Amino acid sequence: MLGKKIYTKQAPEPIGPYSQAVEANGFIFTSGQIAINPETGNLLTGNAAEQVRLVIQNLKAVLESGGSSLNNVVKTTIFLKDMEDFGAVNEVYAEFFGEGLPARSTVEVSRLPKDVLVEIDCIAAKR
Repeated sequence: MLGKKIYTKQAPEPIGPYSQAVEANGFIFTSGQIAINPETGNLLTGNAAEQVRLVIQNLKAVLESGGSSLNNVVKTTIFLKDMEDFGAVNEVYAEFFGEGLPARSTVEVSRLPKDVLVEIDCIAAKR
């Protein structure tokens, strides 16, 4: 592997053959996170706003375990089951990223793992 594997118990266990994140060339590349509670392993079945809040908390845990933070995120990709949730997701997203506002792509997809409403991955610089 080119990069260093990043793992934390503060985020959900991967549900497939992949790492929570990988550090390479001064950046952290996260795998997509979905709304799984890392303490219980249970899926949060709330609305998109509730799910995105937990997803970003999970991303935050992964980034911090790799020596970075949400403040260092340079790019995110948001996968939505329904683009009608775009506004609600934006509201919660803005709470976490404030004025930093990394580059972002948002796409609607037909289906996500475990039938969640949102999945997010990101790229962050190391501190």
